[in-house]
Amino acid sequence: MTKPNAKKTNLIELPRISDRISFIYVEHAKVNRQDSAITVTDERGIVRIPAAMTSVLMLGPGTEITHRAMELIGDTGTSILWVGERGVRLYAHGRALTKSSRLLEKQANLISNQRSRLAVARKMYQIRFPKEDVSTSTMQQLRGREGSRVRKTYRNYAKKYDVEWTGRKYNANDFESSTPINQALSSANVSLYGLVYSVITALGLAPGLGFIHVNHELSFVYDIADLYKSQNSIPIAFEVASKADTEDDIGQITRLKMRDAFYDGKLIKKAVQDIQNLLDVSEEDQVEADLVNLWDDKEGILEQGINYSESDLTK
Repeated sequence: MTKPNAKKTNLIELPRISDRISFIYVEHAKVNRQDSAITVTDERGIVRIPAAMTSVLMLGPGTEITHRAMELIGDTGTSILWVGERGVRLYAHGRALTKSSRLLEKQANLISNQRSRLAVARKMYQIRFPKEDVSTSTMQQLRGREGSRVRKTYRNYAKKYDVEWTGRKYNANDFESSTPINQALSSANVSLYGLVYSVITALGLAPGLGFIHVNHELSFVYDIADLYKSQNSIPIAFEVASKADTEDDIGQITRLKMRDAFYDGKLIKKAVQDIQNLLDVSEEDQVEADLVNLWDDKEGILEQGINYSESDLTK
């Protein structure tokens, strides 16, 4: 069997989708391997994808993948995700794109310090209020302003699409009991969470370490998804609700529209860039290195693979 010689993708290249292949989505096809390439076969024929140019492989509905393909994906460090149509759900995932823990440690460090955590949270709100200065606002003030902004957004789209709006009310355990607009909003938000979850996982970050949301395994997912609801989930949900009748499957219609919006709006690329900006990811943070070091409470990071017994005894 031919040994793959493809090098692992560098994380710093991830957002450059216009220059190289990054996230690849496959559905209703069989994924196999030929030498150092991943092959995708469907009724139209076979496409070869160089493993070295693939950062994240997203497997949608109707996809089969062989053991040989998984072996190559593992050797080259490609991240693999099992998702719904065009990423509207994340069902399972393999390894993260990066072998380094730098981004994860950076996220943990930022969230562990109240000052840095507040700074990141303010940057998240700054994205919502691009023309305003929120650098000195408290979290209470920011939550109030965000609440007003969201209520205004709901009212505006309700007026635009002539949809009756009495507030966001839903039962997570009984989807059908909600009004059509609340059903559409729930479906749209779940789709958005799935896409953001995929990006966070691929970058090797912790979905549970949120800066604004807390105490949930998807807290960071909710943090990032909230940045895009006013441009994606809310308008699409009101549009769907305005055209739906009693026989329509509102959940499915909404998911399909969200799927197309993700693709047309290049939301994966934007989410990657926004996360990197929020966490102040530098080029040094993105350097790929398959290293393991040791931590010391006085000296910081030490090299692994050295017997420190003699030097430790002299201290």
